[in-house]
Amino acid sequence: MGKRYYCDYCDRSFQDNMHNRKKHLNGVQHHRAKKAWFDHFRDSSAILYDEQTKKPCRKFLQKGICDFGPNCRFSHMSEEDLFHLKKQVEDERQLREDSVDRIMPERSVEEWLSRREKKQTALTTKGDLKTKEDSEEGQAESDVPQQLLSIPDLPPSLLPPPPGGWKVKVNTEWG
Repeated sequence: MGKRYYCDYCDRSFQDNMHNRKKHLNGVQHHRAKKAWFDHFRDSSAILYDEQTKKPCRKFLQKGICDFGPNCRFSHMSEEDLFHLKKQVEDERQLREDSVDRIMPERSVEEWLSRREKKQTALTTKGDLKTKEDSEEGQAESDVPQQLLSIPDLPPSLLPPPPGGWKVKVNTEWG
């Protein structure tokens, strides 16, 4: 039987040799299937721009179907579809702007790290580390910049400690 080549874009397989593979990869059907696959991942704003530059397809508007399908050089979107696409693009743009505004608070992470380091050195030089840490433990949670707390799915090692501190059992046996 021999090896078979499977094309994910075209969802078909054929005998794998240089001639067959080259013929398939250079074929019109493969190029169309590959373009259709990557069009699924296009940005809404790029789709809107392309659809606005195209003229409406007369055959699609009259009969509701076009012989060329997605390969038609005219637009198959109605005014209502274009309106919904514009609204979606605007919502995505607004969401991006809002997320940028939330990420940019009054101070930066570098500023927070330098202040934290200064506090740590001041506490170690004074000697009584435990009492100072306990008094500032409540402030530590609110002192952490919001952009560090808003990152989703952080591993437990990177999460800030809980407000009451870590619960440690003294009589823990290992082994």
